Amino acid sequence: MHALAGTDPERFIADFYTSFTRDLLGDDDPAAVVDRYHTPDIVQVADGHRMDRDTLIAHTRPVRKDRSTARMEVHDALADGDRIAARYTLHVHQRGKDLRIEVCFFGRFAADGRMRAANMLTRSVPADRTATAWPAGTAPPPSPRRSSASPASPP
Repeated sequence: MHALAGTDPERFIADFYTSFTRDLLGDDDPAAVVDRYHTPDIVQVADGHRMDRDTLIAHTRPVRKDRSTARMEVHDALADGDRIAARYTLHVHQRGKDLRIEVCFFGRFAADGRMRAANMLTRSVPADRTATAWPAGTAPPPSPRRSSASPASPP
């Protein structure tokens, strides 16, 4: 049975990142932590930057050094087989600054729950603005339609 079967995708993705971050800030070797949560052939692409296992391990060093804290707010998540699509906001406190990063995540997970692949698009959200474009679980507002008639044309 697959780790995603019968689980709430919002809870799964939040628990995955919360546990990974907690373990990463512990005393275990960073490579062991990455291997605990990712398959050996992991490929993550974040905003066009590709990271394999070795790059991901190197990427964890600043996280450990800065001792950043993060909280994940999941707005939407869907699962289909071994895949999850999610939209969430990371609330990060790093070097005395509060940051908010909105993430659109598309990932694949192995049967044991480890991440196999991920594609992420991110954007920083100013602290004085709401991160979500619209409330979770609701449709986006309708887009204004332009008339094909010129302004001088009668209705």
